[in-house]
Amino acid sequence: MKTVLICIGNPDGGDDAIGPYIAEQLQTMQTKDLIVLNAETVPENFTGVIKQHQPDHLIIIDAVDMGLQPGEIRIIPKEKIGSMHISTHGIPLSVFINYLEQYIPLILFMGIQPKTMMGNINAIVKKSGDQLVNRIKNNDYRSVPFL
Repeated sequence: MKTVLICIGNPDGGDDAIGPYIAEQLQTMQTKDLIVLNAETVPENFTGVIKQHQPDHLIIIDAVDMGLQPGEIRIIPKEKIGSMHISTHGIPLSVFINYLEQYIPLILFMGIQPKTMMGNINAIVKKSGDQLVNRIKNNDYRSVPFL
C-alpha cells in the first residue's frame, strides 16, 4: 500500500511551520511506499506529483484553528474543513481534497491546533508534531481522534 504524506505550512509562521517541521523529521523515512512532500504554502503545486505516485492513501498535515488546546491533533472530516481556519494557501484545502478524491481512495486531513502564528514553533505544538511523527513511523496515525 502506497501512502503520500503532504505537509503544509509557512516555515516562518510560528506554529504554522508544524507541517514543514514534520516533513523534515520524516524525510529519512521515505521509501517507495511512503512519499513525504513538504508543500509549504502551495499544496496545489503538488497535485501532479501526488497523482504520479498513484497512492492508496493521502495524509495531509497542517496547522488548523479548531478551537482546541494548543498541540491537540485531530483528523478533520471533509465536511468540517470549510468551517476551520486553516493556514494560508493559494486555494482552499476543501477544493484541493475534492480534486484529489477522484484519484485517491483514502484522504485523511490531520490538523494540529496552533498557539501562535508568529515567531518560532511553540514547544507544545512541536512536541505534538514529534508525537505525530512517531505515530506515522509506527503506522499508528489512524488512532488520532476525529474532530
